[in-house]
Amino acid sequence: MRDPYEVLGVARTADAGAIKSAYRKLAKKLHPDANKNDPKSANKFAELNTAYEILGDEAKRKQFNNGEIDADGKPKGFEGFGAGGPRGGFGGFGGQPGGQGGFESFSFGPEGFRRGGGARPGGGRAGGFEDILKDMFGGFGGGAGPGAGARGGFGGAPFQEDFGARQQGQTIAAAVTVSLADVATGAKQRVKLPTGKEIDVTIPKGIADGQQIRLKGQGLPGPGGAGDAIITVNIAPDSQFRREGDNLRLELPVTLYEAVLGDKVRVPTLDGAVQLAIPPGTSSGRVFRLKGKGMPAKDGHGDLLVTIRIALPEKNDPELEELMRKWRDAKPYDPRKE
Repeated sequence: MRDPYEVLGVARTADAGAIKSAYRKLAKKLHPDANKNDPKSANKFAELNTAYEILGDEAKRKQFNNGEIDADGKPKGFEGFGAGGPRGGFGGFGGQPGGQGGFESFSFGPEGFRRGGGARPGGGRAGGFEDILKDMFGGFGGGAGPGAGARGGFGGAPFQEDFGARQQGQTIAAAVTVSLADVATGAKQRVKLPTGKEIDVTIPKGIADGQQIRLKGQGLPGPGGAGDAIITVNIAPDSQFRREGDNLRLELPVTLYEAVLGDKVRVPTLDGAVQLAIPPGTSSGRVFRLKGKGMPAKDGHGDLLVTIRIALPEKNDPELEELMRKWRDAKPYDPRKE
């Protein structure tokens, strides 16, 4: 293993606070749950915890600085199971209470994070990294698991603490793209999970773009039950409507004569077209509010805001042009006048 000072990225003169701070920062960065696509993350996390087990404990740090233990926390000259330590009293993986401390081993596998190895002199937990992990990851650093052996046993089963034995499996993430109409009606959409499983998900009415749905028990299996699946809902742009919270906006093109003379025109909504009465002399840009024709909301529905846009004929019309010239000369007006 690398030098623990190098692993934690601190100077040899760093105080306990700086070492603890560096560990917390790297633990969040290197935790396997945050690096699911990195197959080496478990090894990096284990290396980090081994480094903090040494530098986070004043006695072990002193031993390492004096060359009494190596970067794995093993006494120099360790030869394996049953071999005597340099100061005597070190026998087996558990370590004798009279020795100068055993060594720690770490692993992260299907059952979660596990800490194995000997106890400190006096039976205390070296470094206190379990408590830090517990604070950082909400109970991740739990108590000893069912495979734990006796502390400091001579030649017996190694002491082991299981931090994931009762935890759920990992949470997985997926995304689904839906239409505005799906959100308005609460339609079902089929989603393929990273596990390859396909499930039908009911889209909550009125859900916002980017919001997530948690599906209990649809994640990866674990000792404490399957984890959850987090589905991110993306709403595809709509060709007609623009969403503003619970309201919708729509630009409605009308003819020049409909705007001048007034008329009833069809307006599309998410649940079918309705009739809108355009008053005579309606200007382009005028907004009409259709109550309850927007998105579903907690207290009912939002509104549909219809903006009028006057559309001229696609081709030039000589009669219309002549009429406009006469109108301009006889009845000029300036809509931009302040």
